[in-house]
Amino acid sequence: MAQNFYGVAIHDLQGEPLNLGEFQDRTVLVVNVASKCGLTPQYHGLEALQKQYAGRGFTVLGVPCNQFAGQEPGTAEEIAEFCSATYGVTFPITEKVDVNGAGRHPLYDVLVDTPDAEGHTGDIRWNFEKFLVAPGGQVTARFSPRVTPDDPALVAAVESSLTR
Repeated sequence: MAQNFYGVAIHDLQGEPLNLGEFQDRTVLVVNVASKCGLTPQYHGLEALQKQYAGRGFTVLGVPCNQFAGQEPGTAEEIAEFCSATYGVTFPITEKVDVNGAGRHPLYDVLVDTPDAEGHTGDIRWNFEKFLVAPGGQVTARFSPRVTPDDPALVAAVESSLTR
């Protein structure tokens, strides 16, 4: 049995411990991100969601990963600069982790058993796969990498999970 979402130990992009328990009363959209992917422009939509819903108990959590064609090769500093300068990202970003394989970060052990709309579970397929975690820690939805942040199904899932 995978551990609770809030009990996972992970660091932020600056290497400091990130207490996922801080999000216990919030809806969290966990997204494995990459700076050099064809889907990287989704950062615009993720930041738009962050701005639109942050005041209602929502946050995006970006999780850099370099497992897909080496599309997140940068250092923590380079990732932070890219996200800030290129997309104005204000949501939290974690340390770079593996999302698949023997070195899969425990965060993804908690997430990957949730099916997407097509029934896919298990390994992450590509950058920008998304998981919605409701307040209290239940993983309620999974969205394929090509589902954009402004997709009506994703927005509806976010809105139905908000606490305020």
